[in-house]
Amino acid sequence: MRRALTTGIAIAGSCVAMSSAAFEGEPVELTVATTHTTNTPWVSVLQTFFVPEFGRRLEARGETNRYRFIEVYGGALSKWKITLETVASGLADIGWVGSLWEPAKLPLQNITYHLPFITDDLTALVRVYNGIHRELPAASEAWQAHRQVYLGATGIDTYHLLTNFPVRKLADLDGRKILAPGPSAVWLRGTGAVAVDGALSTYYTQLKTGVADGTLSILTGAHPYRIHEVAPYITLVGIGAQITGAVTVNVDTWNRFSPLAREILVELGEEYSNRTAAEILRRYTSALELLSAEGAVVSRLPAEEKAKWISGLPEYGREWVARQESRGLPAREMLVMLMDGLRAAGASPQRDWDRYD
Repeated sequence: MRRALTTGIAIAGSCVAMSSAAFEGEPVELTVATTHTTNTPWVSVLQTFFVPEFGRRLEARGETNRYRFIEVYGGALSKWKITLETVASGLADIGWVGSLWEPAKLPLQNITYHLPFITDDLTALVRVYNGIHRELPAASEAWQAHRQVYLGATGIDTYHLLTNFPVRKLADLDGRKILAPGPSAVWLRGTGAVAVDGALSTYYTQLKTGVADGTLSILTGAHPYRIHEVAPYITLVGIGAQITGAVTVNVDTWNRFSPLAREILVELGEEYSNRTAAEILRRYTSALELLSAEGAVVSRLPAEEKAKWISGLPEYGREWVARQESRGLPAREMLVMLMDGLRAAGASPQRDWDRYD
């Protein structure tokens, strides 16, 4: 059934590509699926590095590459908000799963969205997060419960403010309508701003029509969507980089791999995370330069005003731990591992969410 579906997608002209490696005998087909296009870093690195490198490393270490990848990008197979089910069902053998869309099914994996201002360093964040999945059984078991094996995390650059009015102090946000969908809405508590729901694809219209006065957004998303044309004031706040998803393998597919193939997949998962983070940070720097060059007014929120914002937030670490431990999850342990890991990596969290006792 899966082969018939993917063949149909290819005939229909979807974004499908096959590995060009030669195979001996009948190849084993592996479907790789994502909901985003290859324009996004976590898909681009999957296509240009992860997929071809798997075959190269197999052959370099003496095992015949019997695998042919059918790559289905751009949501043709893996739809928005059902990425977890796409891999769990085996519709995709390997896929990018958006954990940020699964707060109920993957609560531990959504920890960073509940901890603003811990770090802007996405590279450090994904390394620590991957380490937690190696060391904390409950983290990897959360994926296994959905019939998949975790390989490596992906994230996004830090959040800033884009508004249609200048922000020089925290009080400037009082009464303003700020686009902050989903879990990001809690970042505005204590600022006096009113959180408004929306999505990156709707921000431009919402800002232009007066539904909102600004947004909390990532610059790598804000620039291509031209948000600065309707919200030209960019206030660098640094609410923090976030973990958004991971590349995983269907458990039945995993069990069919040789020990060497599994070893290589684990290696590639870690390297994929690091390469994706590096590419996102490169794009972040480029986006900031382009936004400034295209007329955006870029400023930095004064340190004392940022400190007011941070100190005015509730005890999110305590709240998150209480919610998750009521479900029997080792939330306190994961919180400490994350925060201590970031400190050991050289990050300086601006609020010690784990130190609330």
